[in-house]
Amino acid sequence: MAVSANRLELLQIADAVAREKLIDRQIVISAMEESIAKAARSRYGLETDIHAEINPKTGELRIARHLLVADAIDNPATQISIDDARKRNPAAQAGDYISEPLPPFEFGRVAAQSAKQVIVQKVREAERDRQYDEFKDRIGQIVNGTVKRVEYGNVIVDLGRGEAIVRRDELIPRETFKPGDRVRAYVLDVRREQRGPQIFLSRTHPLFMAKLFGQEVPEIYDGIIEVKAVARDPGSRAKIAVISRDSSIDPVGACVGMRGSRVQAVVGELQGEKIDIIPWSPDVATFVVNALQPAEVAKVVLDEDSDKIEVVVPDEQLSLAIGRRGQNVRLASQLTGWDIDILTEEEESERRKQEFEHRSTLFISALNVDETVGQLLASEGFRSIEELAHVDEAEIASIEGFDEDTAKELQNRARNYLAMIEAEHDAKRKELGVEDGLLDIDGVTMAMLVKFGENGIKTVEDLAGCATDDLTGWTERKDGQVTRHAGALDGFEISREEAEAMIMAARVAVGWIEPQTENAEGSEAEVGEADAAS
Repeated sequence: MAVSANRLELLQIADAVAREKLIDRQIVISAMEESIAKAARSRYGLETDIHAEINPKTGELRIARHLLVADAIDNPATQISIDDARKRNPAAQAGDYISEPLPPFEFGRVAAQSAKQVIVQKVREAERDRQYDEFKDRIGQIVNGTVKRVEYGNVIVDLGRGEAIVRRDELIPRETFKPGDRVRAYVLDVRREQRGPQIFLSRTHPLFMAKLFGQEVPEIYDGIIEVKAVARDPGSRAKIAVISRDSSIDPVGACVGMRGSRVQAVVGELQGEKIDIIPWSPDVATFVVNALQPAEVAKVVLDEDSDKIEVVVPDEQLSLAIGRRGQNVRLASQLTGWDIDILTEEEESERRKQEFEHRSTLFISALNVDETVGQLLASEGFRSIEELAHVDEAEIASIEGFDEDTAKELQNRARNYLAMIEAEHDAKRKELGVEDGLLDIDGVTMAMLVKFGENGIKTVEDLAGCATDDLTGWTERKDGQVTRHAGALDGFEISREEAEAMIMAARVAVGWIEPQTENAEGSEAEVGEADAAS
């Protein structure tokens, strides 16, 4: 191939490549210029600074060597003296560049191959940049494509203007594709990669199902009905929570469609996945009851501190509420964001009986009262000696059979009992070597000091060096096994936020951080920084 060949040939090649790869023509021309310059360097010397320029209108090619104007010549191949430079350009100064035209030349086989590699590489990079720019804003959308090939279970999809991949773990179980099949998928991620597809698709993502409903249900597309939450067990079962902004439109009925036409279209795309359409409710208890459909719920008990909810169902509804291999309750938990414990009415009755007996025994033993008084206190809802000691005296006196004197005596006995326990804890923590300063930390009790001592936390500095998990414990999931690691304050009803506050107070006390005066977000950030530092 001669560089001096038909000028229009280069432009024709550039136009053809730009059309085929859907990239800018100038990018192709720049790649050609770089490849020709590289080939020229192999002829005139690799250290030579050679530039090629193709006129984008006429196709005329110019090859020139750039020489640096220098006071002293170290390398004649790349430098030129000031005197010689001024013969060509009288205004030349040291540091300028002089362009020296070079004659056309014939490409050798090696030079031609090298030039081709440069063009291919540059065009591929431009194509990938174009593909990234085009799809980076389409994350979260559904795209249609054709299966190009299947590699090790991963499906490579031709999107027309790009190539994407559906990884094996993002495919619905037991579904298979072969080249030429049409496929719909959710754009999970688009990121720059050196090689291979950079558009990642998913057919198992919960939002894939939500987007499919958006395509099948005009009310969702128009914003009249909103999808609030989705939980999926891909290929098996799913739950989707919807709410209508128009009281005259039933969100569940709209998603089901006439004779189930809309939901069946989604089910068909998801390989027969069974879908429960749930009416969303701002009331957590109502939402959880709806989420556990088709099971019937007798009672719901909410524990907002730990984001747990207890659901009581009739005995014959237990298997339906739990579902096969726990599927129904697991999906309901994912949908609502709450941990759900399911009990039968018989189990709940037995547990309440045990709790009643435990509290009665506690009151009988701690207050030195007879069984009747202990059971009366338990039946009135008192759960602990602390509660009895600090409640308003009139509340105890209002219990049938009690009077003011009885209430005063019971409270005195409760306080004496707590004082005795406190003294025992104080003696125990001193025996363990726990310093007094820890009691100055807000939220820390004498009983906690004993647990601190048993776990090696004996000074304020020891507490300051703790992470939140050291106090509350943590759960580890590995190889499908769940392991619970105990914290120093296991057994105490303490939240992660309260544990963080204790650690922060200890760090302030030892001077590791300044007292917090900003908002809670700043406090949380400092906790993270201090954890990292410790």
